[in-house]
This record gives sequence, structure tokens and C-alpha cells, in this order.
Amino acid sequence: MAKKPSKPNSNTIAKNKTARFEFAIHDEYEAGLSLQGWEVKAIRDGKVNMTESYVFLRNGEAFISGLTITPLNVACTHVVADPTRTRKLLLNRREIDKLAGAVNRNGETIVALSMYWKASFVKLKIGTARGKKLHDKRADTKARDWQRDKARIMKSSNR
Repeated sequence: MAKKPSKPNSNTIAKNKTARFEFAIHDEYEAGLSLQGWEVKAIRDGKVNMTESYVFLRNGEAFISGLTITPLNVACTHVVADPTRTRKLLLNRREIDKLAGAVNRNGETIVALSMYWKASFVKLKIGTARGKKLHDKRADTKARDWQRDKARIMKSSNR
């Protein structure tokens, strides 16, 4: 079984690309994850899907649900692996209070943006967000297409 080739010096594990398209991100926070051993092994192998994940607050703690970490076949035989279990996020009290204020007062939601390595720890970038309207999404798509076309024009004019 060959390992997937990874980019050198890349610490990004997974990105939630749809989050930036569907939501307007306001504030970003870095959170640690409470993981089990088999989950870390699966993350090292790149078996993470965070497109359906969301963050919620309960009893003064932050949790992420919908984050799928597919277990390896050979990782652990004595533990029953639940790929979509709810995992606890490790945040400071002040950060949790800010998130709770944004959710309760401003009507925002908390979205998982990316997962990455920081030293030997798995970190999750989360952000408070508000949903975009259809015309906002169209404007973003139009701006992205223009940036791509502009880069092509500049590249061809430099030759």
C-alpha cells in the first residue's frame, strides 16, 4: 500500500472549500482537537473530509460534528472506530465567550475552515460566518474568473 505523495513543507491536512463560497467569514480562531490514537493515524494518511462539518456550543464547551475521519484498516482492532463522532474543540474561555456572543447576538454560525499540523498537534481553523445570498456568490465567482483571466493575460504579455 503506497503512501500518498504530499507537498514538501505543507502542513495543511484538509480544507473546507465550500465554506468560503457559502459563507462570509468574519473572525477566525485556531482550535485544538481532542482526538484518539486511531484518528491521528488516519489524519496522517489524509483520510479526512470536513465539507459537512459544523461547530456548536454546549455547556460552555465547543464541539465539532460532521467531521469524517475514515479509520484505517490496520490501525486498531480493540477500539470500535466511529468516523463521524462528535469531537471536542480545545479553546480558551475568552474565545468560547466571543464565539457564543457572535452566535447569540449577531445570529452568526461557526464554520470549520481548515485542518493543519502545528508542530505535532492537529489544529482546526474555525470562523464565525454569515450565509451569503445568491448575488454575493455570483459576484465572487465573477471576481475569481476575472482574476484568472487577468493572470493569463499578464502571463502571455510577458512572453
